Amino acid sequence: MTISPAARAEAEALFAAFRATGAAPVEADVLQPAGTLLDLYGEDIRARAYVTQDPLRGEMVLRPDFTVPVVQAHMSDGAEPARYCYMGEVFRKQDHLGPRASEYLQVGFEVFDRDAPKADAEVFALFARLLAPLAPKALTGDIGILLAAIEGLTTTPRRKAALRRHVWRPRRFRALLDRFAGRAPVSEARARLLGHLKTDSAEALMQAAGPLTGLRGADEIADRARALIEDAEAPPIAAPEAALLYDLLGLAAPADSALAHLRGIQPLMPAIAPAVDRFEARLTALRAHGIDTASLPFEASHGRTTLEYYDGFVFTFHAGDAGAETPPLASGGRYDALTAILGQGRSIPAVGGIIRPALVAERKGA
Repeated sequence: MTISPAARAEAEALFAAFRATGAAPVEADVLQPAGTLLDLYGEDIRARAYVTQDPLRGEMVLRPDFTVPVVQAHMSDGAEPARYCYMGEVFRKQDHLGPRASEYLQVGFEVFDRDAPKADAEVFALFARLLAPLAPKALTGDIGILLAAIEGLTTTPRRKAALRRHVWRPRRFRALLDRFAGRAPVSEARARLLGHLKTDSAEALMQAAGPLTGLRGADEIADRARALIEDAEAPPIAAPEAALLYDLLGLAAPADSALAHLRGIQPLMPAIAPAVDRFEARLTALRAHGIDTASLPFEASHGRTTLEYYDGFVFTFHAGDAGAETPPLASGGRYDALTAILGQGRSIPAVGGIIRPALVAERKGA
């Protein structure tokens, strides 16, 4: 796909603005190793990635984003604190998203700094300033608060792990929470399966069923059967705990008001206290940059349909008249856990975001 001259010029201008902050420019190969990289991005990007086979390098993917390659490079030999910027094409299938480009420019900015609230505010305020001529609508969230609430539930480790895994799939998450809280009946098929598992061992049932087919081995099937029985015997999540989590999922308010609400429920959900402390520190840092946190929109569930490596602050900027299907002008968030995964034992708090210069150029020309 041809990148328009206007989009290219806008990308160059944004890239120069990022460099002016002292960010070091970085590049990433267009062809990236597919295995670990796609696992880190999650289901959505795996489904939309362009994957190919290289006779020497194995399975490769056309670069779907810059953040993971930048983190890989930083964790190999980067100093701290550090700031990076980049510019280039990314590639994603868009069949299910309507008439979006499958190849488009991204310009991005990443900050590795142990003062996380300050870094969050720096990135958000920089993006707000660069996009200010378009008067975009900002929306913020914090995946970390939701993850902390899940970790604090009085339930089994398996159930917590399942909820964490499906945070980025809201419908599946809600269905699991309904079942774990006893608000949804066990399906007929699941009830039949549990009935069979309770009559005999998984090994005996497999032997009676005949030869194995599929990719799972006998040990994996037996482990899964034991997990199903354990889950069926676990008591439901207590109604007050479940109600608080449902409340949190629906929280949408100006940031200062959201903080007051979270402080109000914190005594009943003590596990969220550290995440709420970070939220409050971030708001203080944002105000130091001139951001009006009394009117800044916040949704606790924001970011749950984006990249799965975000685990804290998340944000988007949309054009004021954009429809629901229009991608944001810019988006970003915090991904501390990703640096630990790629750092092989080392980690550093990190936050960043991208701007879509083609959309910015289109808005400026409208």
